[in-house]
Amino acid sequence: MSKAEKTKEFIVEKTAPIFNKKGFAGTSLSDMTEATGLTKGSIYGNFANKDEVALASFDYNLRKMRSFIYAEEEKVETIKEKLMVRTRLFGKERPLAYPEGGCPLLNTGPEADDTHPALRARVADAIERWKERTISMIEEGIRNKEISPDTDAEQAALTLISMIQGAIFVARTTGKLEYGKRVMESTRKYIESL
Repeated sequence: MSKAEKTKEFIVEKTAPIFNKKGFAGTSLSDMTEATGLTKGSIYGNFANKDEVALASFDYNLRKMRSFIYAEEEKVETIKEKLMVRTRLFGKERPLAYPEGGCPLLNTGPEADDTHPALRARVADAIERWKERTISMIEEGIRNKEISPDTDAEQAALTLISMIQGAIFVARTTGKLEYGKRVMESTRKYIESL
């Protein structure tokens, strides 16, 4: 890896948690220089603008979240257990392997939907990939007779994504973790019913 590539990676690693917690609009250049210890010139010598740093930071946070979740899915045997992994992570203290600030989809999507088309597109793509992965799991569950053959895999995947993201949104917005836990319990019951 070249020195420039290492510097870019360093900038992303240091700014990704800030973007994930404060959002695009809330993250300032001074936040980035303070986190990295670099000058404005050093940051913008490696990235054309704040948009590029934000996009790279989102990608970094997404990779970090996926790696953690996929590793957790590998620890369980059945499809239903794999589908429940995200519900079981809710409300637990996040390990270092998980992005600081929580789910980058939820943190980035609402802000970017009207203000940042490139970030919005990244979030939309991530949701589509999550949906396709979930559909594949459900279809595998149908083939191995763990999930009912009359299950609409796409509908079930979209329902699961909405319930999981909704639980996080409601809990974080109201400040009432119990609300999210109750929705996650309903999500687990939904998975069991498939």
